[in-house]
Amino acid sequence: MSNTASQVALPCPSCSPEERTVHEVLKPDGQATVRCTACGHTHKTKIEEENDVEIDVIVSQDGESFSANAEVPEGEQLAVGEEFVLDTEEAIMLVRITSVEVGEERREESAPVEEIETLWTRAVDNVSVNLTVHPNEKREESRSVKLQVPGDHEFTVGDREEMGDEEFVITGIHVKRDATGYHKSKLDFEGDTVHAKDVKRLFGEDDSSTAWSVW
Repeated sequence: MSNTASQVALPCPSCSPEERTVHEVLKPDGQATVRCTACGHTHKTKIEEENDVEIDVIVSQDGESFSANAEVPEGEQLAVGEEFVLDTEEAIMLVRITSVEVGEERREESAPVEEIETLWTRAVDNVSVNLTVHPNEKREESRSVKLQVPGDHEFTVGDREEMGDEEFVITGIHVKRDATGYHKSKLDFEGDTVHAKDVKRLFGEDDSSTAWSVW
């Protein structure tokens, strides 16, 4: 969450004068020389030192949880649904905020970092996706499996997937509560697409099955 030594968030006079973008620091001394990673524009600017606040982070991954810490610049506002890179002793991972805990175990949708006691998160770079496969029209013959996939893998209703021993056509997708940007929580129209990190449950059918609604 905190800036690395080689990158900072700054307004770009060329492409983003009002909003900050990620800049690569080419020369850090005095009037630093930086290059915008969005448009490639190079310019000079003064980089202000930022004070960091250390926050406890609970990470949920594959049904298990572990504790870590994150350093966040003072003055930032963190909210449920935001994602950031967490550097832990075990690994560097992308996580999504699922809950923001402030004083007396009270939870908010968002809060300034100075008020946050614990961030509850889940790992989203590599995820387990619950899949229910219907081999034919009889529900009692359906089976449930878990798929291990990159978080940014896209599942699309109507597409055929081959993963390990599973071959299926996607008929419906349940979306997680902390996912944003979807028009509803249950998607079953052909062409509806969801990233794996946003999937609560995936529904599919074997090619030999007759299509039917999973709802």
